[in-house]
Amino acid sequence: MRILLFLATNLAVLVVASISLSLLGFNSYMAANGVDLNLSALLVFCAVFGMAGSLISLLLSKWMAKRSMRVQLIETPSNKQEQWLYDTVGRIAMDAGIGMLEVGIFLSQQSNAFATGWNKNKALVAVSSGMLERFKADEIEAVMAHEVGHVANGDMITLTLIQGVVNTFVMFFARIIGHTIDRVVFKTERGHGIGFYVVTFVTEIILGILASIIVMWFSRWREFRADEAGASLASRPGMIGALQRLQAEQQMPSELPDSMAAFGIKGNMKSKFGDLFRSHPPLEVRIQALQQNG
Repeated sequence: MRILLFLATNLAVLVVASISLSLLGFNSYMAANGVDLNLSALLVFCAVFGMAGSLISLLLSKWMAKRSMRVQLIETPSNKQEQWLYDTVGRIAMDAGIGMLEVGIFLSQQSNAFATGWNKNKALVAVSSGMLERFKADEIEAVMAHEVGHVANGDMITLTLIQGVVNTFVMFFARIIGHTIDRVVFKTERGHGIGFYVVTFVTEIILGILASIIVMWFSRWREFRADEAGASLASRPGMIGALQRLQAEQQMPSELPDSMAAFGIKGNMKSKFGDLFRSHPPLEVRIQALQQNG
């Protein structure tokens, strides 16, 4: 299923990008002389491909999350716990000034939760069965408020736009570097030789890794905002208690797929170098921030 979703997403990106470029009249980013780059055309080319991938991923995010995490939506609550969870999310969403969200539960013994969706009034928030079993009511309420905070703050859309801009410039500079090396080192006089494609591919990987540091920095920053939303929409003791309980369970590996990890309640990466690529700040830092702001 994940492979099919991946192929379908990439196919959609290619179709949308090809149509858009044709309508805009940009079918090549080489200058008319076949030697130089047309930087304006190249920038449009990279922007279309860079933004298209991020936007399509955002539009498909809720659909993919439901299937990859096997989320069971609470449409008609079947017990008191589901009724409480549904009512709690509804009240928090109203307090946050957004519409009622889809509420779901996914089977996992790990304590986690996430939010996703392109429309803040029709997004999805889901919590693991393990969290519902082990957390106190005020802690679950705070976690739901944290996730609703992500939605109300427009974090999914903002992160998508940032990723799209980053993708655009990674593609743009990788092709400029590839073009330059192809001319200077491989002595290609017209068009592009194999050197251009090899260098561009390698450079995109390197620049993509470096650029992800920027994206992850924003992701960490918005976690503090979501924690504050959890504290204000629910309760500060509940939010602190939830993070402390997560800290105690931190040894357990995450079951959220990489595409969803940035919108989960916790992250697991550990190491000094790995800190640059964290989607979430360390739990102890988040707890300290909440305690200081209280």
